[in-house]
This record gives sequence, structure tokens and C-alpha cells, in this order.
Amino acid sequence: MKFLKLLLVLSFVYGGSCNSQDAKQTKETANNMERYAVKGGFQQPHYLGENQSPYGYFFFTPESALKTGKKFPLLIFLHGYGERVNSQSDKTALEKILVHGPCKMIKNGSWAPSAEMFVASPQCHGDWWNRDLIKQFIEYLMASNDQIDKSRIYLTGLSMGGYATFDLLSSFGEEAHVAAAVPICGSGVFNETGNSKLSKIPLWVFHGDADQTVAPGFSKAIVPAINQLNPKVKAKLTIYPGVGHDSWTMTYDGTGMGKEDPVFAPFDQDIYIWMNRFSR
Repeated sequence: MKFLKLLLVLSFVYGGSCNSQDAKQTKETANNMERYAVKGGFQQPHYLGENQSPYGYFFFTPESALKTGKKFPLLIFLHGYGERVNSQSDKTALEKILVHGPCKMIKNGSWAPSAEMFVASPQCHGDWWNRDLIKQFIEYLMASNDQIDKSRIYLTGLSMGGYATFDLLSSFGEEAHVAAAVPICGSGVFNETGNSKLSKIPLWVFHGDADQTVAPGFSKAIVPAINQLNPKVKAKLTIYPGVGHDSWTMTYDGTGMGKEDPVFAPFDQDIYIWMNRFSR
């Protein structure tokens, strides 16, 4: 029944009435998408080298995006150090991305953001995230999917992905195409030029104060430094007392609300509501 429903949806999307060849292609498309069905949509793998993307990645499409031609925001999730693998040489390696973050929530059926959005989860296949390749990845997605609302591209990353979030935005600023960002347990380089570029993007930073893997010092320093520059949107810092390196799970699923240090910014709304307030 679910397959037949999807076939009808795709028939509508691809033109309603169609000839036998079109119908065959529509059926093949529906069959392919059905393999990747998850709650609320489809999370499809794209392996390194199969297209022009600089990274292999998973891409989540809300089911409603197949029913209408309207545009949706795009959330990009950057994973941590432990998920680095080359999916061109080992396709099963792409599954490693799904152990944390929004793509994990999509896989296990707990993904229910306040506003529907596309979610792209690239996989780093080198030693570290490359800011130029991340920018290329964003631009690749913008060019390849005309349903992405280019004014509402959001970025989040954990640990190594948190570093990459700071790196991308402090290097490119508004040219990174990002409307708002949520770096979690990351760090970066503290300098005047980078801070100025970071101040152009709404930022909500999260960290555990007992993190022994990535100390919270940079997070605690960068937010007030940005706010001293009088940005249009004040940067926010939420700190979890007694929490170690995994400050991301409670941030992505919202269970950290009420567990934050009251000295810092309250965790008073989910990060997806917050990001959806902003556009470029």
C-alpha cells in the first residue's frame, strides 16, 4: 500500500498523465525511493564518486516534498572524527554517519522537527573536514535541487564537525550560504578577522563543561567576543554542567532542556525552531 501511494505521488509530481515509458520510469523511481523510506520521508545514500558532490552523503527528503513543488529549508549535519570513511571504496562505510545527530534520529524514527526540512549528512573521507569542500558541497546541493530554499540553509556539527562549522563560517562568513548555525562541542581559531565573519551568522553554541575531549574554553571565549562586535543577532552559548563530550545527543533531541547552566543562555526552544527564525 505504501508503495502504491508513493507511485501515485510521483505520478502527480512527474506530470499526472504520462505515456508507458514515463510510467515505467516513475515506477522505477518510486521503487528506488521506497527502499529508503523512513518515518516522514526518505533518507537516501549517495556514495562518493557517483555524482559531482565532493563528499558521499545521506540526503533526507520529506514525503511532502514529493507531493508539492514548494521549497524547504536545508539542514547540513557534520559528523565527528569517528565517522570518517571513504564510501567510494567501501559503500557500507557510509552507514557510519548514522550513529549520531539528525540522521540517526531520521533512521530511528524520532525525527520530528517543528518545520519540515531537507537534511544532508556528508561523510568526511580524509583526515579532517576541509572547509573548501564543505562550501563546494553546499553549492552542489543548491545547484542540484531546486526545492531547496537557498535563503534558509542551516549548519550544525558535533566535535570535529563543530570545529568545521566554526572553520567554515570564520573563513567565508556570509559567502558560506549559511543562515544560522549550531556548533556543538567544537573549537576553532580565535582571531579578529574570523570573529568578524562569525558575527555575520546567527550562532547558538553548545558545550558540556566536563568535556575532556574538546575543552569548552573556545566556546566560552568566542561567544562574548562575537557579541562585543554588536552583531545583528547576538550569539548564544548554552553550557551543560557535569556533561562530558557527548553534549550533542541532548541538544539534537531536546532532552537537554532544563539541564543547562543558568549562568549561560537557556535551552528554552529546540534548535530547529531557533534556526528557522533566520533567513539570508
